[in-house]
Amino acid sequence: MIWSLAKVLLFILIVATLTLGAGILLDTGGGIRIAAAGYEFTLGPLQALIVFLAMVVLVWLLLKLAGLVVAVFRFLNGDETAISRYFDRNRERKGFQALSEGLLALAAGEGRLALNRAIKAEKYLAEPHLTTLLVAQAAEAAGDTRRATEAYKELLSSDTTRFVAIRGLLRQKLAEGDSETAQKLAVKALELKPRHEETQDILLKLQAESRDWKGARATLGAKLKAGALPRDVYRRRDAVLALQQAQGVLDEGATVEAREAAIEANRQSPDLIPAAAMAARAMAEKGDRKGAMRVLKKAWDAKPHPDLAAAFADIEPAESPTQRLKRFQTLTANHPAHEETRLLMAELNIAAEDFPAARRALADIVEKHPTQRALAIMAAIERGEGADEAVVRGWLAKALTAPRGPQWCCDKCQAVHAKWDPICDNCGGFDTLSWREPPERTGPSATGAEVLPLIVSPPKSADQTPAPQSGASPEPEVIDLEAIVRRGG
Repeated sequence: MIWSLAKVLLFILIVATLTLGAGILLDTGGGIRIAAAGYEFTLGPLQALIVFLAMVVLVWLLLKLAGLVVAVFRFLNGDETAISRYFDRNRERKGFQALSEGLLALAAGEGRLALNRAIKAEKYLAEPHLTTLLVAQAAEAAGDTRRATEAYKELLSSDTTRFVAIRGLLRQKLAEGDSETAQKLAVKALELKPRHEETQDILLKLQAESRDWKGARATLGAKLKAGALPRDVYRRRDAVLALQQAQGVLDEGATVEAREAAIEANRQSPDLIPAAAMAARAMAEKGDRKGAMRVLKKAWDAKPHPDLAAAFADIEPAESPTQRLKRFQTLTANHPAHEETRLLMAELNIAAEDFPAARRALADIVEKHPTQRALAIMAAIERGEGADEAVVRGWLAKALTAPRGPQWCCDKCQAVHAKWDPICDNCGGFDTLSWREPPERTGPSATGAEVLPLIVSPPKSADQTPAPQSGASPEPEVIDLEAIVRRGG
């Protein structure tokens, strides 16, 4: 309130001062006489002051007019002036409006409209980092790959946009199926941004698909260093890659290197079944049978698996069925109640022709979890004990329509594989295969045609009777019963 009062008093003071000054000028005698071109003008003090102020305003207007003329001349000459800046601001406004409309159209999935707005923005704006990038992405969305490629190549010339350009070209090569060029681009992109997680994943996938296990391990190490991968997951996946690297060396015939790589893979991830089996075979080939048995026992303790049993059998290939049964007891001492252990013991006892022991080992699996393998083993036990052919055929008929049991299944697409592989052949997933039962099981057809061969075919001898067995192929198949026995022995 005090400030408002002060402003009112100040205003009154100024008005009073001006009034007093005007009164003094009016009371002052004399004046100014101006004679020009035969005319004479006499101005009093107040009139002279008004003329003076008018002259000042006139001079100011003349100076402004002269500045405008100079500005127009400079504008026509191409120099930057207020006029050029006005038109530049107008173009910039139109350009940013087109840019925003293009971004909105791109986000809405309207590729053709986004491309039109991007071209308009490129015309009005001198911002190639923004407009060229929008042109590239809009052309990509509109399906104009040629224009998108040209725009990305333009972005390669700038350090600011080089990574974005390489990433865009990488996506295009992946869409075209050119994995070799895409891998080179991914390597170049990681050189610019080593911690970019998406590019790391793309490069790792491409290297795994091209079987470049050494490069894939380096990329995996970069992911760990960047903090994009937990250490336990890194150890597992590095063991997977080391295992495949060992397999590649083994295929080339360099068994010493293969042994070392396989042992390294098993050391990094002892629960990786293929690594344990390969490491055990490598040790056995070297003569270290105790070391091979120790590796397999440790892996069996983590998870019983038929591949481990097969590798355990390969340690002593020439032993008799009775000797093998006795030696396997050191392996099956771990997890004796596990289904895989009981199936293995049943197969070993069948090979040793101890059918009552095989039946005891199998116990109630055929009732609680009847798989093709368990039912085929039961058929072998019945035949070994001299049961009627009808009883044996009954078990085999059940086996044909029973689920196949655990198999190598992809956790991503649920595809079933004949053997373990680091990459799913169906979806390309890396390290997605696990040993479990697939979600979809084989069942009887609407017509019951699965049992037709059992009805029309004549009986066969015990060593030729076909029996189903759980395997890796999702379709039912008939194989020799001897194969089931050989799996355990």
